[in-house]
Amino acid sequence: MTATAPAPSAARVHATAFLPRLTLVLAALLATLFAVATPASAHAALTASDPKDGAVVATAPAQVTLSFSEQVAMGDDSIRVLDPQGKRVDTGELRDMCSGSIIRYGTALHTGLPNGTYTVAWQAVSADSHPIAGAFTFSIGAPSATAVTLPAQTAGDGPVAIAYDVARYAAYAGFAVLVGGAAFILVCWRRGAAERSLQRLVVRAWVTLTVATLAMLMLRNPYTGSGKFADAFDLDGLKAVLQTKSGASLVSRLLLLGAAALFIAVLFGAYARRQQADRSAEDAKADGDLVFGLAIGGTVVAAGIAATWALSEHASTGIQPGIAMPVDVLHLLAVATWLGGLTALLVALHKAPGIERAAIRRFSTVAFTSVMVLAATGTYQAWRQIGTWSALTGTAYGQLLIIKVGLVAVLISIAYVSRSWTGRLAESASGKTADTAEAAKVVAQRDVSRETQPVGVGGTAAGDPKRAAQLARQQAAQDNAREKQARDADPDRAGLRRSVLAEAGVAVVLLAVTTILTSTEPGRAAELESSRGSNATAVPNRAIKVTLPFDTGGQNGKGSVRVELDPGRVGANTLHVWAETPDGKPLDLPEMKISFTLPTKDIGPLPVVPDRAAPGHWSASGVQLPLAGEWRIDVTVRTSDIDQTTVQKNVKIG
Repeated sequence: MTATAPAPSAARVHATAFLPRLTLVLAALLATLFAVATPASAHAALTASDPKDGAVVATAPAQVTLSFSEQVAMGDDSIRVLDPQGKRVDTGELRDMCSGSIIRYGTALHTGLPNGTYTVAWQAVSADSHPIAGAFTFSIGAPSATAVTLPAQTAGDGPVAIAYDVARYAAYAGFAVLVGGAAFILVCWRRGAAERSLQRLVVRAWVTLTVATLAMLMLRNPYTGSGKFADAFDLDGLKAVLQTKSGASLVSRLLLLGAAALFIAVLFGAYARRQQADRSAEDAKADGDLVFGLAIGGTVVAAGIAATWALSEHASTGIQPGIAMPVDVLHLLAVATWLGGLTALLVALHKAPGIERAAIRRFSTVAFTSVMVLAATGTYQAWRQIGTWSALTGTAYGQLLIIKVGLVAVLISIAYVSRSWTGRLAESASGKTADTAEAAKVVAQRDVSRETQPVGVGGTAAGDPKRAAQLARQQAAQDNAREKQARDADPDRAGLRRSVLAEAGVAVVLLAVTTILTSTEPGRAAELESSRGSNATAVPNRAIKVTLPFDTGGQNGKGSVRVELDPGRVGANTLHVWAETPDGKPLDLPEMKISFTLPTKDIGPLPVVPDRAAPGHWSASGVQLPLAGEWRIDVTVRTSDIDQTTVQKNVKIG
């Protein structure tokens, strides 16, 4: 059978109605450019430190302070300062120095610290529930070698983080199918409450969400701490988690899932039995009251579960959290209604041959409304999250978001194809109603004749249960085959089923990209951190000054060199080098050589032979540094014919 296109008049009406909807869909795509995903898009970033990364200070500081872009949770052991031998030199007491919009924490240092390079390692949990960590160095007097080796795995990395992320996205998927499946039944196809396939879908979604939430609660302590699975059973750690905002949200979600279990029991119990029974006008009124109660109760529970994400993740921090949290709840509910309802429709098309075309049309309207809600909430989220166009194109987060936009565009395009198949089903429905009624009458007569036929025909004993069971299985197989044949014979239904399956496939890929996106530092935070890094050592129009001690091993072989690079930026620079004895007097050396290397770009070494300007002073002009980045300065000093050494220092050129 070949699919028949709608009549020309209907096509014109459809095209006229489609134009404003196309405009709205394009607006939704533009909004999605910034905010398709809800999960994890507002990590806190380290914006400043004192001392700065790579700084060389003349005297030992009394404390080390860290400033962040957003609120973080830190404990007494969150900031550790290690000397060149790896020994802790901080007091272990955290100082809360926050004031207004300034988020700053610090720790005091012991007095009398010797010269050398010190390492600051820090760890915190950002207000959006994600662990963050980092390390940097500063030097007192002059840089030195350091024996400190930081662990390769930090909080938020490793197998525990992978398991936690799997549980997180299983929870999102379970929530979407649970809410979307229930909404599909109540709004689009009430008779679906009695379908075993839809019942299994919704119940499995509830189980998935519950198990994932329990796993996240147990893994929360090692995820934000040691990274060891064994700490999941640490009762003290679990108690500490329950006192945090994230732990309270997970417990609240479990309590709400208990209410969701009651909702499911009523939906697939009393309500499903009513849909199967012959109902009078009074029963229909009672059904309306039950539907109203289920709709109100289900909406409250679904919004409550969505709020457990909004109250503990990125919507709860940053600007305007009072507006952002309800917007985030709407965003989650719209995603669940669309994608979860799409899953329920796909199951119904494959497993329930009796789904009415009106139900498919209703879901098409519900899905379109969900996209509009996503457009509105996504626009607001875009303003809060990305911040600038440069963050969209110049950061890994923004580039992943562009990929995600393409996937959403494909998804909406396929959804439009599904909508076209729905229109064809509606056009052909009136012509098939009489045939369907006649077919139902034939099936009913066949069932009656089967029930009145005595068991035992053809020499079979009427009381033989094995034979009766065998006949029942054969009849069921024949009925299933006829139902499948009827489904496959309808080209409109088959086309809709294929397009919905394609939608579901793209949605799965979209979720996978979201998984990668949520573990990537967002654009706004990345730009803040990049800005901090570029200004840590090099300040525009201000010379870079470093002091490097040396020891060639020979007689009078100890001293230091002071290097000044002015203005310390990309392009031409003026170089000055002074050599001094340990007591600060000029040291006239037989030879002084300098080179510049940019390892990340495989540039260099670029040799510079400065001219002797005075005893112990060398200079060179027009020293060209072609690119910004972390350059290594190698200074080779020779104190005699055979005594020579090379010292080096990394500096940031902005």
